[in-house]
Amino acid sequence: MKFQSTIFEEPQLEFGDRFQDPDPRLGLFMAGPLQTPIGDAIKIAVVGSAKTVEDTGKFLDKASQGISGKTEKHPNMHPDFPGLGNRNPFRCRFEIASDACVTIPQARIDRIRKEPNNAKAVEMAVDEIMQQLIAIDESNSRPDIAIVALPVSLIERVWNAKVDSDGTVEAEDSGGSDAPNFRGLLKARAMKLRFATQIVWEDVLDERASIPRKVKESSDREIQDAADRTWNFLTSLYYKGTGRIPWRRMPQDGEFSACYIGVSFYREVGGQQLFTSAAQMFDERGRGFILKGRRAQTESRGRHPYMTHDDARDLITDVLTAYKNHHRNFPARVIVLKTSRFRDEEADGITEALESVGTEMKDLVWVQESSSIKILRDGNYPVMRGTFVELDGKGLLYTNGSIPYYGTYPGMYDPRPLLLCPHPSSDSTVSQIAKEVLSLTKINWNSTQMNQKLPIPIRAARKVGEVLKYIGDEQVSSDYARYM
Repeated sequence: MKFQSTIFEEPQLEFGDRFQDPDPRLGLFMAGPLQTPIGDAIKIAVVGSAKTVEDTGKFLDKASQGISGKTEKHPNMHPDFPGLGNRNPFRCRFEIASDACVTIPQARIDRIRKEPNNAKAVEMAVDEIMQQLIAIDESNSRPDIAIVALPVSLIERVWNAKVDSDGTVEAEDSGGSDAPNFRGLLKARAMKLRFATQIVWEDVLDERASIPRKVKESSDREIQDAADRTWNFLTSLYYKGTGRIPWRRMPQDGEFSACYIGVSFYREVGGQQLFTSAAQMFDERGRGFILKGRRAQTESRGRHPYMTHDDARDLITDVLTAYKNHHRNFPARVIVLKTSRFRDEEADGITEALESVGTEMKDLVWVQESSSIKILRDGNYPVMRGTFVELDGKGLLYTNGSIPYYGTYPGMYDPRPLLLCPHPSSDSTVSQIAKEVLSLTKINWNSTQMNQKLPIPIRAARKVGEVLKYIGDEQVSSDYARYM
C-alpha cells in the first residue's frame, strides 16, 4: 500500500500593523505585539525566597540591556533578545515595584520542606504564598502581575508531591491523578486576586541553580539558554500583565468567523471515578474563554469519559453565548477538538446547539497523541514538521519535526505524529483540518518557539482542568490568563 505525503508550509502569524511572519520572535522584533499595551509599563510584584526575589530583579535588569543568543550554529532558533530599549519587542517596560516584593522567611520554607505528608506540604506552601499575594492585592500599589519565584528547595518538595505512582490516569484524556498538584491548587486559590500570577523556577532566573533530575523528568522540562528564556518569560508576562494578545494565527482570505473549542475531562479532588468536562474556547482573534461543564459519564471502570447529549448541547450553548457577548454575533463556524472519540450522542448535542443559533459549519475532531503508524524520512534526519498523510479519512500530522527555518530538529527524541479523526458530520476535509491544527500549535504565549506539539484548544483545556478541580462550585473565571 502506498500513501501520498504532503508537507505544509509553516503557518503565518499576525503581529502589529498587520505584519506577518511564521517566527514569533522575529514578528515581535519587527512589528511588536498584535495588541499594543495600555500604558508604558507592566507593574510586577514578586514573592519568593530572598535569593529568588533578588534574582528576579537581576534577570529583568539584564533583559532590559539585551542578551546574546546561541547564534553560531542556528541563529534563527536561538536569536538575540534585543533588550527593552529602542527595539523593544513588547513596546512597553517591565517594572518591579519596590514595595511589592515579599520575601518568605527561610524558617517557613524549611518547615514546608520537612513536612513528611505530601498533601500537607503542598497546602502549607500554597497557604504561605497566598498570604503574601493577598497582602499585595490589598496594598496601595497593586501590580498587573505577580511572579511566584520558587527556590530549588521548595520546588523539590512541592513538585515531587505531584508525582504519585498509585494515581490513575485516564488513558484517552487528561484525567491526572489524585496526588497534590501545587500549580493547580495555587492557581485556583489565586483566582480571587485582581491580578494574574506567573510561577517561575529558580533556574530560569539563575542558570547556576540546579534542579534534580527526578523533578525535571516528572515535569518534562529542560532549561534553555538565557536569550530563549527571556523571550518566553517576557512574552508570558506581557500577555498576563496586559491581557493583550502578542500574536494570532494569520486568517486566510475568505475565512469565516470561527470559534475553536477544546474539550477535556478532569478527575475531581477526592474522587477516583468522577469526571467533569471543561471547555477552552478561542475565537479567531486569539482571545480565550474558560467554561466549566457538568459531570461526565464514563464507559467502563471510570475510563473513557464523555458528555451526554444534553450536557454537550448545554456546554456548547454556553460557549456560543460567551462568543456572542464578546463579538455581538455568533460564529459562522465551530471547531471542537477532543482527545477522546466523539460518541454520536455528543455530536448530536453539539449539532443541536449550533443549529439553534444558525451556525451551519462545524468540524468535530478526535485528536490522538499516539499512533501505530510512523513515517520515516530518507537519511538520518527526523520527519519535517508539517508532514501530513491522509489515511482513509483520517490524517497523520507531524506538528514536531525538522524545521528548515531553524536548520535542524529542535527536539530530543524522535517526533511522534498526531492522528486526526474527524467525525462523519464534519464539513471540512481532513487535509483542511490538519492545516488548521498545525496553525493552532503556534498559539502558545508561554513559548516563542515553533515546535509545539498540541493545538492550543487541547493544551489549554488540560491546563484548565488542573485548576478547575480545586475550585468547586464557586464562580469560575473565564479569563484564560488566570490558568496559564
